[in-house]
Amino acid sequence: MGIIKLKNIRTFSYHGCLIEEGKIGSDYSVDLEVKTDLRKSSITDNLEDTVDYVLLNKIVEEEMAIRAHLLEHVAHRIIVRVFDEIPSVSKTTVAVSKLNPPIGGDVELVTIEMEEYRN
Repeated sequence: MGIIKLKNIRTFSYHGCLIEEGKIGSDYSVDLEVKTDLRKSSITDNLEDTVDYVLLNKIVEEEMAIRAHLLEHVAHRIIVRVFDEIPSVSKTTVAVSKLNPPIGGDVELVTIEMEEYRN
């Protein structure tokens, strides 16, 4: 087995419960980690035998572009897509961070993290 990680995927998105968040948007950062079998690709050196991290990045970017009230909802959509589109992934962990959240304090970021195993 092995792990593929994409760290600090940066997006400008429109998530949040406040009406203003849907209009002005905010900066976000996403970390994605998938567990998969890397033994075959380590021998064959073929992209077809591994999880393409270009596809993983695309999934994150597309899901981050769809407005949601809660970061948990976005993270769940990312996990569902990874499992739907990449059968070899057995576990997915995603962390979605809102940078400079509008919470009335000096807070650098707020992060939610979710982890799911394939059924």
